[in-house]
Amino acid sequence: MTSVTDYRALAERAEKELAEATAEEALRWTAETFGDDFIVASNMQDAVLIDLATKVKPAVDVLFLETGYHFAETLGVRDAVQTVYPEVRIVNAQAEQSVAEQDAEYGPKLHERDPGQCCFLRKVVPLRQTLGKYSAWVTGVRRVDAPTRANTPIVTWDDRNGLVKINPIAAWTDEEFNGYLHTNGILENPLVSIGYLSIGCAPCTAKVEAGQDPRSGRWAGQSKTECGLHG
Repeated sequence: MTSVTDYRALAERAEKELAEATAEEALRWTAETFGDDFIVASNMQDAVLIDLATKVKPAVDVLFLETGYHFAETLGVRDAVQTVYPEVRIVNAQAEQSVAEQDAEYGPKLHERDPGQCCFLRKVVPLRQTLGKYSAWVTGVRRVDAPTRANTPIVTWDDRNGLVKINPIAAWTDEEFNGYLHTNGILENPLVSIGYLSIGCAPCTAKVEAGQDPRSGRWAGQSKTECGLHG
C-alpha cells in the first residue's frame, strides 16, 4: 500500500514534470497513476471537466456536494450528466445533518449569519469525508477564476485533505474554456445564460452584471470569497 509520504513525493515530482501538461495529458497521467482511486469534483455549472475525464476513463467517479441548497437547474445538470455519460458514477456527498436539522441546532439561515460555518458543515466536512476514500482528486479550478487561484499548479499535494490534487484545466483562459464548451456541445447550467456566472448554493449566489468579476455573485456583500474547498 502506498503511504501518504509516497503520494506527497509523487505529487511534488509531478508538479514539476507536468507543469506544462495539457488537460488530456494531466488526466491520462491521473488515470494511469491512480486507476480507480481518484474522483473528479464538479459543481455542475457545466460538464467540461467531466467530458475531459471520461475521454481517458469513461467510468470515472464524479463528486457532487449535495448541500441541500442547490438550484433546481444545478440538480438537473447533475441528472443530465448521468444520462449523457452513463458509465459515470456520481457520488453525492451530503452533510451529516439535513438542512432542517442544521436549522434546529444552529438557527435558520445560518448561511446569512455565518456563511463560513455553513460552508464548513455542508461542503468542507462532506468533501473531506468523501476524499478520505481516494488517493487523488481532480478539480476544475482555473487560475483566471480569482486572484487566490492565480498560481494554481496542474498537480500538487493537497495538504488540507491529505491527497494528490490535479487541476488539469488550471491554465485555460476563458476563451479556451468557452471554446471547448461550445465546440463540443457540453452540458451547461442554464443559469449561466441569464447571468449566474459562478454557481454555488442558491441563497448565496446572485447574478453578475456585465463586466463584473464572475465570482462577485458569490456571497455578494460579504468579505467571503471562497467556500473553503480550495483555500
